Amino acid sequence: MMGKTDELKTEDAKVEEKVETDHTKASEIEDTKKEDTKKSDMDTGTKKTSEHKSNKALIGIIIALTLVIVGLVVFIVLGGKDKDKTDKTDKTDATTSEEVTTDTDATEEADTEDINDTTEDEVTAEPDCYVTVTLGDNWGSGSSFSGKLEFVITNNSDKEIKNWSVQVPVSDTTKIESSWNGNFEISNGVMTITPVDHNSAIAAGSEMTNVGLIVNVSAMSEFQDIADSAKLYVDGKEYVNTSNSDKKEESTTESDSGTDEKEDATTEQQGDIDAQQPVTPEAGTPFENHGKLSVKGTDLVDSKGNMYQLKGVSTHGIAWFPDYVNKEAFKTFRDDWGANLIRLAMYTDENGGYCNGGDKAYLKGLVDEGVKAATELGMYVIIDWHILHDLTPQKYKEDAKAFFEEMSSKYKDYDNVIYEICNEPNGGTSWSEIKSYAEEVIPIIRANDPDAIIIVGTPNWSQDVDVAANDPITGYDNIMYAIHFYAATHTDNIRNKAITALNSGLPIFVSEFSICDASGNGAIDYNQAELWFDLITEHNLSYAAWNISNKNETSSLIQSSCNKTSGWTESELSETGVYIRKKILGIE
Repeated sequence: MMGKTDELKTEDAKVEEKVETDHTKASEIEDTKKEDTKKSDMDTGTKKTSEHKSNKALIGIIIALTLVIVGLVVFIVLGGKDKDKTDKTDKTDATTSEEVTTDTDATEEADTEDINDTTEDEVTAEPDCYVTVTLGDNWGSGSSFSGKLEFVITNNSDKEIKNWSVQVPVSDTTKIESSWNGNFEISNGVMTITPVDHNSAIAAGSEMTNVGLIVNVSAMSEFQDIADSAKLYVDGKEYVNTSNSDKKEESTTESDSGTDEKEDATTEQQGDIDAQQPVTPEAGTPFENHGKLSVKGTDLVDSKGNMYQLKGVSTHGIAWFPDYVNKEAFKTFRDDWGANLIRLAMYTDENGGYCNGGDKAYLKGLVDEGVKAATELGMYVIIDWHILHDLTPQKYKEDAKAFFEEMSSKYKDYDNVIYEICNEPNGGTSWSEIKSYAEEVIPIIRANDPDAIIIVGTPNWSQDVDVAANDPITGYDNIMYAIHFYAATHTDNIRNKAITALNSGLPIFVSEFSICDASGNGAIDYNQAELWFDLITEHNLSYAAWNISNKNETSSLIQSSCNKTSGWTESELSETGVYIRKKILGIE
């Protein structure tokens, strides 16, 4: 039993071993199949990937070829058009390649010039940031010339301008006589302008105006040179001014074409009379430039028929303040104030007046000294028969007739002399009394000087010009009518009288005024003064401001502490003097 059993066990063991062997082989075969399947799948994927890559490459090549073809087509089409255009424009036989070379050379040359003309700290002029210079009135002063220049800085950018300055090359002889709303300094041949507190910043989209000076130069051409060469600096960067040179070119073009701007400068009041609107400095004295004056309509016109404005000052009574009747004083008013007129006030009644105990020969000598000084300076001069306390011109009529006979005979060849025959009739004196007096005096003057300008006073201290307008003097040319005002006393009611007279065709002359009250003293009324100057400017009225003296009163132009009789500085002028000087110069 044991032996069989062992045999059986051995047989079983062999069977089990065979089974295990077969199972192992089967497993190996299965594994081999899986590996083969996996390898097959991988081979398939690789094949698909390879095919996909090949397709993408093919598509890319097709797209690239398409773009190349399209580019060639565009190049051929546009090249053909450019060639046609070049052929039409350039009628030479030059080839296309030569044209391209020429254009390239020109561009390179222009670029080179631009580089040479531009420094590291300089930028090309920009239309939104620049300075322009306006030339105003000027006048001769011996061998030199004085003139007004105003600067305007335009900021059309979207940012505020700060730290600005203006620089202008000037000659060594250039001098600053006065200035406003800026700090002006000349050093090493350059005039530099810097702001004051209230205009140190210029808002975006705005202009900075009312900055200027009176400058003295040795040649007239220097005024235009200053205007053309002004340069604006902002934060150290330079902005070259081109607008003035553009204006100069436009002016030259208009001149070459025969256009005269003055012929178009007319107003409703002046009709066909040319307005005096100087745009460039003019050489010579006022009289040299404008000659003998006359009256046309309500306007004063010069020898060329252009509307003209006399702007000047009146003496106080020459019997009391004779020291101011001198050539140097008048020269100061002409050269530093821009005045073209002096009025010589000779009182007839008060305190040793001409007709009341005064030294007639001495007073006539002062008049003569004043006339000759003004004439030598090329200024206009008024001989004023200054009635006041005598109330009516009829009181000393015979003296007046004799005086104006002598004066008109003596100065008949002086085309700059104007006669004012009765300063301020008052005390109830009627226009008919004044007119009657004038109709006796005017023929005496006309017998010697047929066309001199004569100013006739009007009732109520020469305020009622509207009354005179209702019954004007007839039969004579070149007659004007006096209107006087003191701004703190005489307001709308007197201005309305002036407007009424002008609208009636009556030519009026502001032969005396001040900006205080009617006493010649008291407070200054700047608001009313401005309203009066608005009227003066609108109607181009001529005027003479009261008075050249250092008398301790508001209307005096010189401070009472100043004993100089000429060459006054601004600090030596009274408050009224400072204001009047700026008005004559056109400084706001």
